[in-house]
Amino acid sequence: MDGRGTTSEDLTARTRIRDAALLEFAEHGVRGATIRGIAAAARVSVGLVQHHFGTKEQLREACDAHALETIRRTKQRAFDEGMGDPGFMAMAVEVALPIQRYMARALVDGSPAAAQLFDDAVAFTEELLASGAPGMGTPNTSDLHAYAAVMTGMNVGLMVLHEHLSRALGADTLSREGYRRLALAILDINDDRLMSPEIVAHARAALQQLPAAGTGGGSDAE
Repeated sequence: MDGRGTTSEDLTARTRIRDAALLEFAEHGVRGATIRGIAAAARVSVGLVQHHFGTKEQLREACDAHALETIRRTKQRAFDEGMGDPGFMAMAVEVALPIQRYMARALVDGSPAAAQLFDDAVAFTEELLASGAPGMGTPNTSDLHAYAAVMTGMNVGLMVLHEHLSRALGADTLSREGYRRLALAILDINDDRLMSPEIVAHARAALQQLPAAGTGGGSDAE
């Protein structure tokens, strides 16, 4: 028992309930998941779920907080140890994939944690790009924040669209098999430069000259 009167059995039950809730929320969404279903998945009584978490909304908040902390911790480890470390990759797949499944559903259903996750991911990515890391080049951009935000959006989009990507790839992208194929494709895309420097330069110049709405360049109201 700790100083707050919490036993190790309490902590084990609480963790088991939370982990079961992550899977139930990921599968059915917050609206579809029930306290009874979560209790059954965790192999505990409904009363014990309510004892530890109170309402379903409070349980969802606990899952949100756990998901955010897990992702932050995983990203920090990637920053500290490098993504090329086999031990890190094994840990990331084991720990992050269930969390990604939960967050994918949260992003679709709408969740304060999902919004916070996106904002945190943009900030973390921008910091990483600005400070540099072993094996990473300096982004060729005059708007690092937009660069980081769009990069984050592309990565988050893979989570949201995991059902469609899984169908296209023939394997669940939130499983080891599907994730491996997805991640290898991401590496290939990041390693390739499909457009020539001339095309990029012309497109950039055209976009920079694109007038903003209300500056004489036409508008949707015309």
